[in-house]
Amino acid sequence: MTASAVNDALLLDNQLCFLVYRLHRGITDLYRPILADLGLTYPQYLVMLVLWESPTRTVGELGSRLSLDSGTLSPLLKRLESAGLVQRMRAPSDERSVDVSLTDAGRALRTRARAVPATIGGCLSTSEREYLQIRDHLSGLLDRVDSCRANQR
Repeated sequence: MTASAVNDALLLDNQLCFLVYRLHRGITDLYRPILADLGLTYPQYLVMLVLWESPTRTVGELGSRLSLDSGTLSPLLKRLESAGLVQRMRAPSDERSVDVSLTDAGRALRTRARAVPATIGGCLSTSEREYLQIRDHLSGLLDRVDSCRANQR
């Protein structure tokens, strides 16, 4: 490859977005068989992570925490409810709000899921220190992207 080709901003291999896209796909592929053993898809796993932090959330809180709109979140919740992992109920204090709670089975699944982060982390880093550095760097990048998006509005 010539020096001018290496510096060509429009080469696919020079695109950060393409590297991030491929990384996203690769990491999702790593999760797929592990989560299949739990009966979850990756987006369902994310919902369960939030509910394991706090066992009852409104649909709005889940959407906000996961950056998902209700059109994406509602089918996920319906499938999780069909699997017996969560239940949805209208909030007694506000009929417009829907609470999502873990069932006993949803709480029990947390124990089986404990190995997931270490398994995936072992594929992405060689030490806890490296893992934390990667996480912190990605968080910083996300903050910059969010700031640019806010400035574009």
